[in-house]
Amino acid sequence: MPSSPYDEALRKRLSAQLGGFDRQAIADPALRPAAVAIVLVPDGHGRPAFLLTRRASKLRRHSGQWALPGGRLDAGESHVQGALRELREEIDVSLDEPDVLGLLDDYPTRSGFVITPVVLWGERASKPRPDPREVASVHRVPVAELAKPGVPRLRYIPESERPVISIPIVGTHVHAPTAALLYQLVEVAFRGRPTRVAHFEQPVFAWR
Repeated sequence: MPSSPYDEALRKRLSAQLGGFDRQAIADPALRPAAVAIVLVPDGHGRPAFLLTRRASKLRRHSGQWALPGGRLDAGESHVQGALRELREEIDVSLDEPDVLGLLDDYPTRSGFVITPVVLWGERASKPRPDPREVASVHRVPVAELAKPGVPRLRYIPESERPVISIPIVGTHVHAPTAALLYQLVEVAFRGRPTRVAHFEQPVFAWR
């Protein structure tokens, strides 16, 4: 469960859950491939947490939004390589392929990307140092926050027939795609439930 101690037993359990997950990839040439890093680290009480960023306010796209470290893939990069590179570039955290626990489902965005989430065990990660050109702040959020009553929140908007997903954390509501990926993290890796999230909608402000 999300409140389990951050230890080797948890690492093995998460790796097994993700390894047995029948991940769904999306092959659509109209979408640009991207990857994000979901980095699991201990919080101040020895429980699992994840790294969440607030994007810089001067970015051309999605400025000020809550996000996971990541971005579009460079030519020839794998999803894992891209997630690790973006992690280094955005918040100066260096991890390697042996730290990868597994991958979650691809998520297609309204802005024309298909995101592959890469789940990483960040026990040996250094303290994040955000690049101010891209990241305004980095937050260590307990995974248990994702398992509270009322998570996730679903609502409908006139612009779509699909439910918009959000998660109440860090004093606000974090929306898809980040909310969808974090919800699947808890369902698949921590609870062992093969839950799908690609059908969840983003709010209109994230469509551009």
